[in-house]
Order: sequence, then C-alpha cells, then structure tokens
Amino acid sequence: MSGKIYIVGLGPGKAEEMTYRAVEALQECDIIAGYTTYIDLIKDRFPKKEYIVTGMKKEIDRCRMALEEAQKGKVVVLVSSGDAGVYGMAGIMYEVAEPYGDVELEVVPGITAACSGAALLGAPLCSDFCLISLSDLMMPWEKIVKRLQAAADADFVICLYNPGSKGRPDYLARACAHIREYRTGDTPCGLVRNIGRDGESAVLTTLAELAEAKADMFTTVIIGNSQTRNLKGRLVTPRGYRL
Repeated sequence: MSGKIYIVGLGPGKAEEMTYRAVEALQECDIIAGYTTYIDLIKDRFPKKEYIVTGMKKEIDRCRMALEEAQKGKVVVLVSSGDAGVYGMAGIMYEVAEPYGDVELEVVPGITAACSGAALLGAPLCSDFCLISLSDLMMPWEKIVKRLQAAADADFVICLYNPGSKGRPDYLARACAHIREYRTGDTPCGLVRNIGRDGESAVLTTLAELAEAKADMFTTVIIGNSQTRNLKGRLVTPRGYRL
C-alpha cells in the first residue's frame, strides 16, 4: 500500500514561524527529505526522523527518492523554505510524480520570503505587487528583463528573489538599471537578508543606492512603486484609504 508525501513550506527559518499544519506533517511522517540547508533548520527539532538529504541541483533526484519511499508505504515530508509552491518544490514534485499514480501528494503552505521580508521592512506590499526571480538558471535573462520592464511600467511593487550569487554578482545592478527606465532613483526600496535566521537584517534604501548593494541567494529585495513611502523608517505602500 502506497504512502503519502507532504510538500511542506518551512517559512523563513524560525520554528515559531512554521504553520501548525507544517509541524503536524513533520511530526506524523516517517522520513523528511530536503536540501541540506533546509534540513539543518529542523533536524534538531526532529532528531528521530529518517532523513533524505541532497545538495543543490538535485531536486529531481530528491523527488524520486521520496516517491520510492512513499511507494513502500512510508509517509514522507519534502521540505522547502518559505512556501513550497512559490519557487519551491511543489511544482517539480507534481511533475516527477506523474508516473507514480498511486502516491498521494499534499501541499502544506508556508510563509514566503516576500511576506516575511515585507513584515521586517514595514508594509510595502499593501498594494498590487509581483515576484520576480533574477536567477537565470532555468529562465533566459532576456525574459527576466521583459518581466522587470513590464512590472516597472505597470507600477507594481516588485519583490526580487535570488538577486545575486557568486556567479551573478551584478544581476541586481542590472535589474535596477532596467527598472530605472520607469522609476526615479529616489524610489524607496528595502533589502532583507537571512530572514528568520542568524544574522537577520533589514535595510531601507533607494533605487539608486540599491544598484550598489551586495546581494546573495539569502537576500530578498523589495522595490516600491510610485506610491511607496518611507514613513518613520518603515517602508509603506498606501492602499488608498482617505485619511
């Protein structure tokens, strides 16, 4: 009899920021599967579980290993940081699981970095916003540029995931240059790093200054729209209420 796979979003990192459903799935399961960094966030809390741990770029292998265990009747949790359905493992698991028709899948949502990062900065996402990843590992840079330009032109608040890495040190600056085609350099922005983990930081800045900022895969960037303001050191996008 086949088991089940929960695809769980762990949230930003702190145990208290996981949902009750996520904790229940982790308590119930026989095996926890995930990327090394994410397993390190929870291993001390669930020391008696069996673990499947793989490195970066092994997502497909991780899914297949989880599915093979589920076919043996095991309950498996496949973890992502943030929300598993937002740049997480939910989509690839559904794709890989298609030939495994007898394995039940359930997605357990978590707090994605846009929301947890916005909370640290103030309230920048109270109007229309969009998420754009700057990673060109699976998306051509030319298409990323089109999305940046379209979002900037439409006056969305823009949240950037994966804004930089050792191999992409200038991608945030390049993105800022494209957005500057539509927005002024004094547009309020925010930069958060290591959300919910050691070394957490949140900085308010401007679009002009943001182009000079250092960013890595643990950084989330929020670029305000034409209405976004710095109110007493907090990044706020008014929704439009009349005061």
